[in-house]
Amino acid sequence: MLDDAGLQPLREAARLSPDNLPLRQLLANQLLAKGYLAEAEAEFRAALVLAPKDVNITMGLAEAFVRQSAHGAALAALEPFLVTPGYPPPMGVIAARALLAEGDVAAAAYRYHEAVSRDPSVADAALATRLAAPPVTPSAPAHPAAYTTPAPSPSPYATPAPPYTTPAPSASPYATPAPSASSASPYTPSAPPAPAYGTGAQRPAPPDRANAEVERSGTTFADVAGMEAVKEALRVKLLLPVQQPELFAAFGKRAGGGVLLYGPPGGGKTHLARAAAGELGASFVNVGLADILDMYIGSSERNLRSTFEMARRNRPCVLFFDEVDALAARRSDMRQAHNRQLVNQFLAELDGVDQNANEGVLVLAATNAPWYIDVAFRRPGRFDQLVFVPPPDASARAAILRILCRDKPLAEMDFDAVARVTEHFVGADLKGVVDRAVEAKLHQSISAGRAIPLETPDLLAAAQAARPTSVREWFGTARNYVMHANDSGAWDELMPWIKGGKGKW
Repeated sequence: MLDDAGLQPLREAARLSPDNLPLRQLLANQLLAKGYLAEAEAEFRAALVLAPKDVNITMGLAEAFVRQSAHGAALAALEPFLVTPGYPPPMGVIAARALLAEGDVAAAAYRYHEAVSRDPSVADAALATRLAAPPVTPSAPAHPAAYTTPAPSPSPYATPAPPYTTPAPSASPYATPAPSASSASPYTPSAPPAPAYGTGAQRPAPPDRANAEVERSGTTFADVAGMEAVKEALRVKLLLPVQQPELFAAFGKRAGGGVLLYGPPGGGKTHLARAAAGELGASFVNVGLADILDMYIGSSERNLRSTFEMARRNRPCVLFFDEVDALAARRSDMRQAHNRQLVNQFLAELDGVDQNANEGVLVLAATNAPWYIDVAFRRPGRFDQLVFVPPPDASARAAILRILCRDKPLAEMDFDAVARVTEHFVGADLKGVVDRAVEAKLHQSISAGRAIPLETPDLLAAAQAARPTSVREWFGTARNYVMHANDSGAWDELMPWIKGGKGKW
C-alpha cells in the first residue's frame, strides 16, 4: 500500500490520463485502503464509466459506500450482479454488511452464509458474530480479483454457477493490509476472516419472503358464464397438459407455461383464473402488487423470487398476477435501474433456473393495458399466448345474471330481457345491477316483515339507473393501438370489435 506521498503521483497520472482504466482502478484501490473514502468513491465511479460491467470495480465502489454508511447506494450498485447466479462470494459479504446495517438481518444472514458456503476464505469473523454465526479457522485466504468460484451445493434456489474468472487489472482493495487504527472502519475486520461453515456444510435456505398465500379455489368453469372460447384456450394451454401428461410428453410438451388475459376492467379475468385452478384441483396463489413491491431496492426482486419458489413447492399450482403491467412494464419507459431489475427478475423466473423448474406451475396474468407490457414477456415460453377476455354478449349477460341471482329469493324472471338492456355491461357492472335491485327489495321486505322475491322489473329498474363503467373508454384506447400501432399483428384479435360491428364504441 502506498503512503500519502506515493498517492500524489498516482493522482497526477490519473489526471493526465483519464481514460487509463488500470491506472484509475489502482488509484481507487489505494485510496480505499488508505481510508480516503469520498475520493475513492469518485475514482471508482470514473472507472465504471470506462468499464460499466466490471465486477471488481463495482465491489470497490460498494465497499466505499458501505464504509461511508451509504448502504442503500451499495445495494443498488451490487443489485445487477446479485440477481444473477455466479456472482463472486466477496460481493455477497459486502451485500450482507449493507443489509445488516439496513436492519434486514434475515437477508444479510442468507447472503453471508451463501458466500461462505461457496468459499470459506471470504468469511468475516466480526460479521459472523453480529449475525450469530460461530466462526471457525479459515483454510487459506483467496484473492477475489482473480477469483474462481467453487461449485455451490445443490439448492432449489440456484443452479451451479459458472466459474468467475474476470481478473482485475490492478490490485484489489481486498488484498491490501488493514488501514491504521485512526482510519479503521467498523466494516473492516481486524483479524483474518474466518468461515462460518466448513466446506461440506449445507447451505441454509433463504428466508421465505412470499407475502401471497396458497389457497384452494372452490370455483370451476361451471361458475363462469359464457366466454367459452376463453375457457377452451385455458383448457388446452394450461389444464390438459396436467390432466394428460403422457399424451403431451409424447409431443415434447410439459405442464406449465403462461397465459396473459387482457380486456376491459371488470370482465372476469380474476374469476377465470380462480376457475382454472378449481377446475384442475390445483393450489392457487393470487399475487397482488402489495405482495411484491417494496420500498427498499432489491426487496421486490426477493419477494418475486420467493413467490415463484412457493408456487414450485406447491405444484401443481396456478400463479396469478393481477395488474401485471405494473410488474412487467416496458423497460424503455423506466428511468430507474432498480425498476428494470424487477422486470429482469420476472423474466428470469418465467424462464426457470433449469428446463424443469416451472413444470407444473401455471402462470396466469391479467391486465387492462397489455400495450404497456414489455415485449420480452410475449416471447415463447413466457406469456406467449395472449387471450382477449371480451365484454359478455347478450346470452352471456343473461347467464351471468342467473348465476348472480341463484341463491336469492326469486319470482319468475326474464333474464334475457334484462340482458338486452345492459349492452356494454361487464360482469362487475351486472353485479352492481343485482346489488342495487337487492337493496331496494330489502327495504320492501323489511317494511313487509317477510322476504319479497326479486322480479324482472326490479332488475330492469336497477339496470336503467346504472351505466357501464369503463368498456367504452377501454375500447377508445384500444382503437388507437389497433389502428395505428399494430404492425406486429399483436392486436389483430381486437380488430373485429373495433371495425367489425361487434359494438359501437
